[in-house]
Amino acid sequence: MVEKEPVSFPDEKIEVINDTAGANIDAEAEKKLLRKCDLYVLPPLFVLFLLAFLDRTNIGNARIQGLTEDLNMHGSDYNIALFVFFIPYILFEVPSNLIIKKLAPSTWLSLIMVLWGICTIGMGLVNTFGGLIAMRVLLGFFEAGLFPGCVYLISMYYKRYELQWRLTLFFAASIIAGGFGGLLAYAIAKMDGIRGYGGWRWIFILEGLLTVVLGLIAKWWVVDWPETASFLSPDERALLIARLSADSGDAVMNRLDKRAVRRIFRDPKIYLGTLAYFGIVNTGYAGSFFIPTIVKELGYTSAAAQVRSIPIFVVATVTALITAWVTDRARHRYAFCILGLTISSIGYILLLAQKHLSSGVKYFALFLIVPGGYIAQPITLVWLSNLVSGHYKRSVSSAMQVGFGNIGGIVASNVFLDAEKPTYRTGYGVSLGMLWICGAACTAMFVFVKWENRKRERGERDGRLSDVDADNLGDDHPLFRLTT
Repeated sequence: MVEKEPVSFPDEKIEVINDTAGANIDAEAEKKLLRKCDLYVLPPLFVLFLLAFLDRTNIGNARIQGLTEDLNMHGSDYNIALFVFFIPYILFEVPSNLIIKKLAPSTWLSLIMVLWGICTIGMGLVNTFGGLIAMRVLLGFFEAGLFPGCVYLISMYYKRYELQWRLTLFFAASIIAGGFGGLLAYAIAKMDGIRGYGGWRWIFILEGLLTVVLGLIAKWWVVDWPETASFLSPDERALLIARLSADSGDAVMNRLDKRAVRRIFRDPKIYLGTLAYFGIVNTGYAGSFFIPTIVKELGYTSAAAQVRSIPIFVVATVTALITAWVTDRARHRYAFCILGLTISSIGYILLLAQKHLSSGVKYFALFLIVPGGYIAQPITLVWLSNLVSGHYKRSVSSAMQVGFGNIGGIVASNVFLDAEKPTYRTGYGVSLGMLWICGAACTAMFVFVKWENRKRERGERDGRLSDVDADNLGDDHPLFRLTT
């Protein structure tokens, strides 16, 4: 199979070359092709990711419906049940992305979806804490391949200036899952007592069954690689490949030799991008895991808490999409990351000072924390993608960022301590500090990018064109300009 080179933001010089290369492409045919890709590529992957995030975070909804009492969980047991998910999830993301290259995406994504759906059902049937832990480990193992696989597949269909908006639409599934999960849990919890099962069991069972059914459908719904995409005609496939080739410019990395490996692993941008994601992903997971509990502890019933978590995620979805639209057109990332971090920080500061605040103000703080976090989180992913070029470098950088960055999920799982409720000073304090780990990494990235671009403008990197791997430089190409 010939794999198309994913691309990232280049400089204006490369853009002139690309425009010339693509001059003979029919603009009207391109628009029609793009609409067709939007219709066939994004919707199934959005649904898959929504269900994946729902199945990994619905434990937060189940908790306030009696999970911990029925399984006799005490102390840090709930935190343990959260963080064990991340161990296989982190370890198996890269191997899974290697497998999807060998199989049709529709086959691999459908298979793992059915398997994690079965694990979700299993969480509703267990009778011991140990059984819950086993199901959470398996859930992390099978879900590991979804996010990197979907991102890789989407990047195969769109040019660099089209990718930000599409990836944000896809990522919005994880935000919507937070609100949709509360609504679904509110409805399902009314089944409490049916067939002798508590409401929390039905949350897992029914949501797991939905995942299994849609997983089976996904085999015929999810698209495969562009070269074999059945929804495209031969002429459309040829046009898709041509327009992506016109977009790639000279900043390519098609060989994974020793020099390429050194270029990849010596690049500070990858490590700064991973650190930034590590810092911000904590807030995303903390919100999904603990918001139902936090809202309940403001004085609401379990049912009322489920419902009142929904508007928080609705606002987060809207703000994330608006920000994606603006930052894509501004072709700038750093300032928008800092904006999101600042908004979220204000929310954490309010909750740290909650002793003197009303329940209404504390509830309002959640409308700052979650939307602020989801302004910054997708931008950190796309920013690193913009800063690297070349198939192999993009593959490694995205796997490292998502894989190692998700260690932040382990942090989120362990800092909201039962002994400290309802103030959760450790949870809020650590989360605030994590935000500015992200902020420091983004600031270092911004400074580095400006410094490196100035060197390239002065011609100080032109010597790379005489290297033996001058045709395989990726984003080290002297004409490539890094995105701020």
